[in-house]
Amino acid sequence: MSVELKTSLSPGQRDIEALASGTHGDAFAVLGLHGGFGKKLTLRVFAPEADAVEAISTTGETIGALVRIHPAGFFAAPLPGERKFPYRLRYRNGTALWEDDDPYRFPPILPDIDLELIAEGNHLKIWEALGAHPRAIDGVDGVLFAVWAPNARRVSVVGDFNGWNGMRHPMRLRHRAGVWELFLPGVKRGAKYKFEILGSGGTLQPFKADPFAFYQERPPATASIVHGPCDRSAHLDSWKETRRTANALDAPITIYEMHLGSWMRSPDGEFLTYDEIGDRLIPYIKDLGFTHVEFMPVSEFPFDGSWGYQPLGLYAPTSRFGSPDDFARFIRRLHEAGISVYVDWVAAHFPTDPHGLGRFDGSALYEHKDPRRGFHQDWNTLIYNYGRREVANFLTGNALYWFDHFDIDGFRADAVASMLYLDYSRKEGEWLPNEYGGNENLAAIAFLRRLNELAYGAFPGIATVAEESTAWPGVSRPTYLGGLGFGYKWNMGWMHDTLSYISKEPIHRKYHHEKLTFGLIYAFSENFVLPLSHDEVVHGKGSLLSKMPGDRWQKFANLRAYYGFMWGHPGKKLLFMGCEFAQDREWNHDRALDWFHLEDDKHRGVQSLIRDLNAVYRSSPALYKKDNEPAGFEWVEANDGDNSVLAFLRRCDNAPPVLVVCNFTPVVRYDYRVWVPKLGRWRERLNTDAEIYGGSGVGNQGGVDAEQVRWHERPYSISLTLPPLATLIFEYQES
Repeated sequence: MSVELKTSLSPGQRDIEALASGTHGDAFAVLGLHGGFGKKLTLRVFAPEADAVEAISTTGETIGALVRIHPAGFFAAPLPGERKFPYRLRYRNGTALWEDDDPYRFPPILPDIDLELIAEGNHLKIWEALGAHPRAIDGVDGVLFAVWAPNARRVSVVGDFNGWNGMRHPMRLRHRAGVWELFLPGVKRGAKYKFEILGSGGTLQPFKADPFAFYQERPPATASIVHGPCDRSAHLDSWKETRRTANALDAPITIYEMHLGSWMRSPDGEFLTYDEIGDRLIPYIKDLGFTHVEFMPVSEFPFDGSWGYQPLGLYAPTSRFGSPDDFARFIRRLHEAGISVYVDWVAAHFPTDPHGLGRFDGSALYEHKDPRRGFHQDWNTLIYNYGRREVANFLTGNALYWFDHFDIDGFRADAVASMLYLDYSRKEGEWLPNEYGGNENLAAIAFLRRLNELAYGAFPGIATVAEESTAWPGVSRPTYLGGLGFGYKWNMGWMHDTLSYISKEPIHRKYHHEKLTFGLIYAFSENFVLPLSHDEVVHGKGSLLSKMPGDRWQKFANLRAYYGFMWGHPGKKLLFMGCEFAQDREWNHDRALDWFHLEDDKHRGVQSLIRDLNAVYRSSPALYKKDNEPAGFEWVEANDGDNSVLAFLRRCDNAPPVLVVCNFTPVVRYDYRVWVPKLGRWRERLNTDAEIYGGSGVGNQGGVDAEQVRWHERPYSISLTLPPLATLIFEYQES
């Protein structure tokens, strides 16, 4: 039966009307079993899908039938007794009959300590509190949903389990932290869900994906998926000690950067799965000798064309290639093969997609309210409010989550420069200075320092890498010395200068010789990675091969010589996929690499060179042990710009020195003399002009002997034949 509502509503009726209209902010004050402690019990249920509702015991006996008190589907009835007890509900709609547990009979669930830490911004495992977590409460299986939305008037869980009806399951607000929670019995892993949020101004937001979802639908679909934590047995326990040495400053590090969606595809052009990528990738990079692989962002992102650099599901590995468990297994397989794993991590900005973080609870919650600090004009994205402790906790927690949950070995923080400067890419009047009148983003600086302190403190041996494109001091210096605390920094200056040099015709290079030598002025001011990344082979820049001048032979020779120079130069190495075999065209995220190039001798020769460069590099401690110390480098010939030749030594303790000599002209130079520190044999370890790489085969017959011929005020020297457009690597051979 239905009870007619009066015009003048009683307080109880007002609550019912507010629930019916979706404007009530405290559903638990109305729904569920009320009374007890000497007061009569009353049960209230909202079930718009039912014609009739009755309360039953946990063993199935009928306790009492409820009466419809509002046409929208509210039922209520007094129940016997004065003490609350467990119960279930039985629903009827026509001939259909079903039973379920009432979500509104459960007490508050999140512990006070979690709420306190969330409010403070100090919850180091925040993903264990917020999000969707399958669990059992009082013997009832279901999912605990929790979301931070402090300015919302109402938050509801919607999903395929309730017809996406926001009136069906409003949540409980835990006031201290602005967290809403609800335990939904019967919901299982694999259920799709979002949050419906009524803002403080009464505006209903678009359905929002869960910021802490472990799993999301494959784009363009946008729902979150109940998953729960991955099985930690996927971690390789013995890897922790390996990680410490593999990421060390004195370790050989050569990184293969790749985009999972376009490295290789199925014959019909579809994405490979994480398992299928692993089957192909692991033996490939093992064969080439790379020590690390770096994945462009794998956090879920809505737009393929962003390559992952505009993510919205920071806690969810993209479902384009499989599940979170598949990704965890992929990481373990890489570790079992001895390959370290970095992921690109984006905390600089996020996109404005309606299901995302923008105006999440009807207010500028994750982003800064003022667009002069909260909107990125270059990318039309929103900028995190790093000064808000809960937002900083969301981001630091996310970085820690990837280390803890997936056992990654490091991350590269994207677009750090845009975080550090308030006037980044802004004109006069388009930015707000800090409290001291400067352009430094003090909140972002504090965030990055704390992030690195927490990451290195919790996970010894990991590496954090900054893509920072300015001369900001101390990016890779400890925070106690005033640095930002990163382990490494991309050397963007080296990349720009050397690519500018190598792209010039050899006849003009003598006028730009300083582009090769200038980098050594600051080479030891940071712990540098030399990056030839995806950014250098897109947006009309062409491939690395296409940047090289000359005919086809010279293009390949220039590129090989450049790679030799890079591998000999101080700094860890990073090379984007496809560059290892000199792909002709620039990278396109919508198609696989041009693997057919490996049918061509010239392309195959470049691939062979990379394999041998990695082998020489890893077997010669002088090339990496003192990458970050001036003592590990010495110029042998820095001033022969007229001939576009340079030579330098790499050194370390208790290992033979290595001599690197580069000739960046197509002219063979005979009897070219350079000084060396020791008498004896200097073995030619690598010649980029060797015939096996597609070169002309000019060289030094495997090595040369030093002579007591004074050169550049040094007592010993060697006479070399310098091949055209080539780099030679010699190693001193102890007699």
